[in-house]
Amino acid sequence: MSLNGIIGNALSGLQAAQLGMRTASNNVSNVNTPGYARTELGQAARNAAGQGMGVEVTGIRRVVDEFLVAASQRASSDASRAEAVNGFLDRLQAQFGSTDDSTSLFGRLNRAFTSIGSAALDPAERVSRLSAVSDLQAVFDEARRLSGEIRSMRDEADQRIAAGVGRVNEILAELAELNNEVRSLNAGASDSTGAQNRQAELLDELSGLLDVRAEKQPDGRVFVRTQNGVSLLDNALITLDYTPAGTGAYGVEYGAITASVSSSGATVDIGVNIRSGELRGLMDLRDGELPALAAELAEFASGVADAVNAAHNNASAYPPPGVLEGRNTGLLSSDVLTGSGEASIAVVASDGTLVDRIDLVFGAGGFTVNGVAGTTIGDLASLIDAASPDISASFAGGRLTLTASGTNGIATLQDETSPSSLGGRGFAHFFGLNDLVDSTRPAFFETAVTGTAAHGLAAGGEMSFAIYAPDGRKAQEITVPVTGTSLDDMISALNDPVTGIGRFGSYALDSSGRLNFTPTSGYANYEVALTSDNTQRGSTGLAFSQVFGIGDAAAMNRAESFNIDPDIRGDTSRLALAKLDLTGTSAAGDIVLAEGDGRGGQALQSVLTAKRSFAAAGGLAGGQASLEDYAARLAGDVGSRAARAERSLSGAEAVKSAADQKRSDVEGVNLDEELARMTLYQQAYNASARLLQAAKEMTDALLSIV
Repeated sequence: MSLNGIIGNALSGLQAAQLGMRTASNNVSNVNTPGYARTELGQAARNAAGQGMGVEVTGIRRVVDEFLVAASQRASSDASRAEAVNGFLDRLQAQFGSTDDSTSLFGRLNRAFTSIGSAALDPAERVSRLSAVSDLQAVFDEARRLSGEIRSMRDEADQRIAAGVGRVNEILAELAELNNEVRSLNAGASDSTGAQNRQAELLDELSGLLDVRAEKQPDGRVFVRTQNGVSLLDNALITLDYTPAGTGAYGVEYGAITASVSSSGATVDIGVNIRSGELRGLMDLRDGELPALAAELAEFASGVADAVNAAHNNASAYPPPGVLEGRNTGLLSSDVLTGSGEASIAVVASDGTLVDRIDLVFGAGGFTVNGVAGTTIGDLASLIDAASPDISASFAGGRLTLTASGTNGIATLQDETSPSSLGGRGFAHFFGLNDLVDSTRPAFFETAVTGTAAHGLAAGGEMSFAIYAPDGRKAQEITVPVTGTSLDDMISALNDPVTGIGRFGSYALDSSGRLNFTPTSGYANYEVALTSDNTQRGSTGLAFSQVFGIGDAAAMNRAESFNIDPDIRGDTSRLALAKLDLTGTSAAGDIVLAEGDGRGGQALQSVLTAKRSFAAAGGLAGGQASLEDYAARLAGDVGSRAARAERSLSGAEAVKSAADQKRSDVEGVNLDEELARMTLYQQAYNASARLLQAAKEMTDALLSIV
């Protein structure tokens, strides 16, 4: 071998040893750097015509297993999704508290009924009445606070979705730049491992936000797709777009996460293709978990208010109030009342003696007031007004109002053997004549009207719906204008399969006057969501959806609408703790109300354990339950959701830890191995240097001979 060959071999060895020591040194210095994969020097023997020509560096490569990387990233997506859900539900569970916590919603409920029982023992005691009223108000205050907390969490989740989408765009933009850099470096045979490490770091972060899979290209670029194949980054830059609603209000329509391709300008809904990651967890919370709990809370709060009002309307204060003003029912004076049973209205003097009475009998085709027949609510008010000179009645703005003459008062009573029932509620309860709990919106949706009643909706109003497919994609938008004159006409318009929502389901009034929705066969997993309603029923100020309970807003906002009647809070002597002693033979001058009577208060206290009907809400099925039983079910559902989320997070983190460990076993830096490599490269360097020294000595010897 010539001296030039010896020197060439030595120089190539020196260069390879230097690169090897640099590679090992970089590995050691980045032993704790997240996302760093160790690098190895590629070498090959160089020869020409069978003669060794030293060593050739074939490149520096990252030591990775693409399958382990993909598994780690999938596990990271699942863990991030579970972490997002668990964080919110754990916070919400803490807000609800436990059933044995005196400051929780459930503890407040028990304390309120204990206070009502104490007030019933001594109805004349002002302090006990104040405590009962205050403690019951605390129940509704807590329900309002919890509902507001749920709305705040929905808004927070929505804002975090927007922030996450923004970060996804930043990552994709940086990956696009790195793709160009890596391609250029690889084309010039330069070391691209630094840029590749940054690619891996960004992909790991991206997988925490949404489920992705990376496709390595021959030139070093990385194309990114969602797990189900939707492209996020390829030859063109993809930009995601999302505008937060800015509110967590119930019934609000949240926008879609869309993807725009810069080269073509095409826009697609990509939100439905996000199956995991933090973004999916936040969307599940915003659109599923939190609304379900809001629905359960609203059903609980309305159940408490309705049960209390049922008892309070069948009781009376002593002395009874001179005016009973009902709630806004959303009904019109032309509406026909259907019902059954009997009830009585008594005009009572301040000393508890009966002044006059009016007996009501309800049937399927109308009613009678002291034997005089009527059919509509307007008839009811007119007949009551005409039945006695000691009472006047009116119906306006959806409210029935009864006023006694002079210093007299008014009390009502259900017949014991055949109690009146209008949509499942007694006469006074149905109209809210003596409600203890007031509300700005309907607390129940059994209207007791039939489809032949006039809908009372002004022309020009309309209801808009969004139809969502099972995968969350918006399938259709439908707007139904006010049409016809009767409720049947409006329901038919809603159920029209072409211009209405009839393709996906149908509405129908049941015997109680409640409007129920039944999905069409094959579309049970589609969601029909009311997005807007600008209708108004007569002069009630209530929209069609509010009267009949259509959409999330009508049902879920009930949790924030209840308060103790301000007149009763201001004067607790109006708390109905007594009860009429009215029989079929009671006549004017008989004592029908007595001071110190606590039977009404005892009836109020008993509603805590009495069975009543609850509608299906959230994850809770409808059926019969007492208030304390439903409270336990609500607490259990909140707790079970939080526990499931915690178990899901624990499992996801275990899988992620195992996947990361397997990945680390391949990519991670072993200090002992790297130090051994550095020693090996140092020896190789010394050997190459010694070869150069030998070549120099040989050259010197040859020159000395000449």
